[in-house]
Amino acid sequence: MRDIVEIGQGKTAQRGYHLDDIAIVPSRRTRDVDDVSTNWQLDAYKFGIPCVAHPSDATMSPASAVALGRLGGLGVLNVEGLWTRYEDPRKQLEALAEAGDEENMTARLQQLYAAEAIKPELIAERVREMRAMAADGGGNVTVAVRVSPQHTLALAPVILDSGVDLLVIQGTLVSAEHVSTVDEPLNLKEFIADLDLPVIVGGCTNYQTALHLMRTGAAGVIVGIGADHLTTTDTVLGIRVPMATAIADAAAARRDYLDETGGRYVHLIADGDLHTSGDIAKALGCGADAVMLGAPLSLAEGMPGNGLWWHPSASHPKLPRGSIGLTPEPLGSLEQVLFGPATDPDGLLNLFGGLKRAMAKCGYRDLKEFQKVGLMLDR
Repeated sequence: MRDIVEIGQGKTAQRGYHLDDIAIVPSRRTRDVDDVSTNWQLDAYKFGIPCVAHPSDATMSPASAVALGRLGGLGVLNVEGLWTRYEDPRKQLEALAEAGDEENMTARLQQLYAAEAIKPELIAERVREMRAMAADGGGNVTVAVRVSPQHTLALAPVILDSGVDLLVIQGTLVSAEHVSTVDEPLNLKEFIADLDLPVIVGGCTNYQTALHLMRTGAAGVIVGIGADHLTTTDTVLGIRVPMATAIADAAAARRDYLDETGGRYVHLIADGDLHTSGDIAKALGCGADAVMLGAPLSLAEGMPGNGLWWHPSASHPKLPRGSIGLTPEPLGSLEQVLFGPATDPDGLLNLFGGLKRAMAKCGYRDLKEFQKVGLMLDR
């Protein structure tokens, strides 16, 4: 039964809960941490950890996307970002980092994206680079790119011809029914039906939208809008997503869609309110299959943003919805951020080692089992 609150005469609201509002409840059983698996599979692609990178230029270059793939996650390059606008954007990224936290940082970011248009030939080149780097490392790395719904139809031919393994169609909010009297809207169901590769779509924030996106044929649905301590979607648009409730609602949609289709399972990828290993564990406990990480990856050495983090919507030319953050010093290598060892006691390092230990403390051996973990409201 939904928790509905009357906020005034003639207006009610559903009560929602953030990840900080809930706690994981251990069961009667514990398990050795070495017996716990964080393996995750989306369609034919297997991953060692349930980690999808948020497609921000601050953390995802061709090299860092492949590096994450080698470590068991899924790197995602933004084909509308700096790497497809500039032949070599490292100079621009370095200049942005050297500017520090000056007041006009948002304007500088907007100028950086506006100065050069997206170059289709660079999309193909970046995919070739990722393929080559993956081959040099001898690892089985899944190549994925992100495109916005607004540019999907225009950029799809070059993206698909480049030979990506997986496509992410992502905006702040994505629906299966976009209405427009100006432009021809993207029909996700028709578009996905014509493809022979898996597609992840999102974000969404509730049961009904999640169910509609599943009915498009998507292999995965992103739940959330990527909100973190630097995004300003709440103050700009008034939209705030209580992630615990959003994930649980989407999980209910997945269950109903599974019944509706006689067994087609759609993966849920939580995107937002994720900062620590504990947040990751709680998101999966609410029903997510994987998490999309942005700011936590910016703490690693060698990220393209040189310690800066910004959400992709922070560079919007007319309505930026995010600030730019600067990490004074990286906390460790990408491998240390993901797997430790941790020298920080706050859950910012060894993110997936922390997840494994949470699963072990609660007695679960894999991610699907862990979705059944008990939860408690403690705030």
